[in-house]
Amino acid sequence: MALMSWSDNLSVNIKEIDEQHKKLVGMVNDLHDAMKMGKGNDVTGKILTGLIQYVGTHFATEERLMKTHNYPDFVKHKAEHDNLTKKAIELQKQHQEGKSVLTIELMSFLKDWLSNHIMGRDKAYSPFFNGKGIS
Repeated sequence: MALMSWSDNLSVNIKEIDEQHKKLVGMVNDLHDAMKMGKGNDVTGKILTGLIQYVGTHFATEERLMKTHNYPDFVKHKAEHDNLTKKAIELQKQHQEGKSVLTIELMSFLKDWLSNHIMGRDKAYSPFFNGKGIS
């Protein structure tokens, strides 16, 4: 059973961003599945690397839209993106240095951040972008 399930409640009504969010949800579920099989530590590095690469792509998509359309909450939204990226890089560095990165802690952080960010910050831009004809 997946830790996070995609539902319409998570949709921001922008197809490209919803597809990217679905992929991020999938990454959290991959970590959860690995943990259930006792292989969480084996995949932590791979998932962190993939996460850092993919969130860079995803954040660039959102930030491009925000800049193009003069989204009024851009600065705060970008700060959240920067904080997640910084945290993921810190966790990756710890893992590469051989320090234990608790996968349950990582998984919980990612799930909570993703849920809260989508349901809070990202949902806030939906009406703005939909009003600009972006869906």
